[in-house]
Amino acid sequence: MRAQITSVNMTNSVDFRQYGREMVDYIADYLDNIADRPPLSQVEPGYLRKMIPDEAPIYPDKWQDVFADIERVIMPGVTHWHSPHFHSYFPTGNSYAAILGDMLSDAIGCIGFSWISSPACTELEMVTLDWLGKMLQLPDAFLSCAEGGQGGGVIQGTASESTCMALLSAKMRTIRQETALQPDRDQYEIMSKLVAYTSEYAHSSVERASMISSVRMRMLPCDEKHALRGKTLAKAIQEDKAKRLIPTFVCVTLGTTPSCAFDNLEEIGPICKDEGIWLHVDAAYAGTAFICPEFRSLADGVELADSFNFNPHKWMRVNFDCSAMWVRNKTDLEGAFQVDPTYLKHEHEGKVVDYRHWHIPLGRRFRSLKLWFVLRLFGVSQLQQHVRKQVSLAHEFESLVRTDSRFEIVADVVLGLVCFRLKGSDAQNEELLQQINKTGRIFMVGSHLNKQFIIRFAVCSDQTTSQDITFAWNAIMQETDTLLQNGITNMSNGEK
Repeated sequence: MRAQITSVNMTNSVDFRQYGREMVDYIADYLDNIADRPPLSQVEPGYLRKMIPDEAPIYPDKWQDVFADIERVIMPGVTHWHSPHFHSYFPTGNSYAAILGDMLSDAIGCIGFSWISSPACTELEMVTLDWLGKMLQLPDAFLSCAEGGQGGGVIQGTASESTCMALLSAKMRTIRQETALQPDRDQYEIMSKLVAYTSEYAHSSVERASMISSVRMRMLPCDEKHALRGKTLAKAIQEDKAKRLIPTFVCVTLGTTPSCAFDNLEEIGPICKDEGIWLHVDAAYAGTAFICPEFRSLADGVELADSFNFNPHKWMRVNFDCSAMWVRNKTDLEGAFQVDPTYLKHEHEGKVVDYRHWHIPLGRRFRSLKLWFVLRLFGVSQLQQHVRKQVSLAHEFESLVRTDSRFEIVADVVLGLVCFRLKGSDAQNEELLQQINKTGRIFMVGSHLNKQFIIRFAVCSDQTTSQDITFAWNAIMQETDTLLQNGITNMSNGEK
């Protein structure tokens, strides 16, 4: 039988200080040298189970063995989101400032479901969300510091949660309004009449929110810029009202995932206001750019929204998870889910914010600490520089694509995303993307626009430079040359 090891006790601060220093050094080395690792993991499904025992150890393992297994077991299966050669999805935030904030949050370990459970957890969140709201130039109605206002901000886990919360709140608000007009009306009969709207290019989480909330969702067609327009929404609303349905919710996307398109908020807002429909704005990726004056006009019309969300954990150097959501009227959010058992009550209830009423889970981490650290240690100016740098790099890549007549740009390049394709079949573009990713040099993903397969190139890492843009384009060119040459060879051999 294995001998019990007593020399390591991770409950004592002496060992923690030593191993903590080793881990900090490892993290710094990892990020310093991340460009040397292939951005996309090359392992096969099930790789990890073969590398570790079938059961947890009865007695403690040595720290040195655990530490060694980071490289042996974990790193081969990591897709390195912060590599300068990662150009997939959208960015995920990262910085030493945020890591330090998370360390403190983990050490404090509070569960901030109410003000009394940890007053700093609630109050710092309120203040930092007001800071953020002012940076974005959101209407005062969204800020908790606004005199006489009913709005405020909350940190959700993801934009998906924010959309779901907004839709559930809109659903309950509409049911209350309908039953106030007809008290005898069954709420489940009302629910069957509710309908929500969004663009065909909205994130998949919007559709999932409709499934969770049991509210039917209409995915509306977009214009040639891949944006939802007011006239399209107005037509759909009138069609549904003629069927005695109840239009309840609209989700506008500012910076769609397929192409970073912007729904026409200035057209849609007045329609929602006139119809009494909840307007939610999802700016998960693009929202960070609104701190730059030159990009703030992309959010024009937000003053008519009922709720607004973006993810500092995407582009604002804040580590996941940190999704900022604001509401115009917090009672709509609180009223949808408020349950007050005796064990959660406290003497200040009703005078302070209790965030357990603002989201689905009861428990919540001290997430505002990492946001506070980032805002203080970077300042607005450095965060603006970060956005501008990545937008500039995206335009550098766009320029390279335009020099090659074999390719086409398929959507306006507004922020840090370039959508392009080889002038050929969908099958050719899919094969090209697959071959590029197989090389391990860069990592991109595809999408569909106008029923065509396209390739997305996102600038994601804060380490990305002009040299990395050139590196990526050379990798794409090499695989394109090979693909097209093979196609010519196959045709000469009589293959189709």
